[in-house]
Amino acid sequence: MRTPAGRGESSRAGRRFTVATVAVLATLPLASQAGETRKVHAADGVVMLHAPVEGRVLIRKSSFMMGSDIPEIGLAASMCAAEPAGIKCKVKLFEDEYGPHGVTVDDYWLDRLEVTVGDYDQCVASGVCDARPIAAGGKRFERPDWPVTMVSWFDARRYCKHRDGRLPTEAEWERAARGTKGRRYPWGNVYDPYILNGGRFALDPFEDKDGYAELAPVGSFPNGRTPEGILDLAGNAEEWVADWWAPEYPENAQVNPKGPDSGDARVTRGGSYVAGRAFLRGAAREPALPSSRASWLGFRCAYDAE
Repeated sequence: MRTPAGRGESSRAGRRFTVATVAVLATLPLASQAGETRKVHAADGVVMLHAPVEGRVLIRKSSFMMGSDIPEIGLAASMCAAEPAGIKCKVKLFEDEYGPHGVTVDDYWLDRLEVTVGDYDQCVASGVCDARPIAAGGKRFERPDWPVTMVSWFDARRYCKHRDGRLPTEAEWERAARGTKGRRYPWGNVYDPYILNGGRFALDPFEDKDGYAELAPVGSFPNGRTPEGILDLAGNAEEWVADWWAPEYPENAQVNPKGPDSGDARVTRGGSYVAGRAFLRGAAREPALPSSRASWLGFRCAYDAE
């Protein structure tokens, strides 16, 4: 996590009716907090729709431009410079997003929500997953509906395997967050601090204008979902992905890329509750040692489509 105070263990390696239409509406990616009942006001009455956020979203085979061009990198640096500690912002903080390149990914499923503490604790109880080291000051994060954090890359991989899944590749994660048209944020191109759990680039990175100074229950920001209905891809917990870290992308087009064959750090995506808006963009990326644990670092799982 990049903050002026040097928060975190990562370091840079190498530098968004009518009764007759209910059937159609039911197929749309509505999202809400768990257990919430959504009301759709129609001309002939009110239709009550239950829209659970549990489960997975199928991302169909698609192609997109992954990474950022020079103008986007410059814009990210300008966003960062407008933050309280903006004097510390440099273009090089975002150079790892270069260069834009065509990517095609096959069908895959992605968790609609980040893995929760409750989900992970069930895996611990089964004897498959290791308990998190939270006794020394981290017990406030032991809330069943919060995203699980303080997990290493190895913990995340083991949990996803236990669910017959895997960590998403970096390309799959970016396709989910940015769509096929390259949205800047999961919901669109305009930043809105009230529809995600983010922070700021400052000595004190905590920002509570979204209602939460630290973590929030998963799915708390339905207006920040992607058009396909995936939540929390920006903010709340930063997320491990499968790939080894590289400080730049390959120039040629890729099909189902899996990143470098080896490395020292793994990639994390999505920013967190201590990240400023430039680092919450769908193209932003971070390196972290796979053994790293942080109160803002969690994950979600992906699954091969059959």
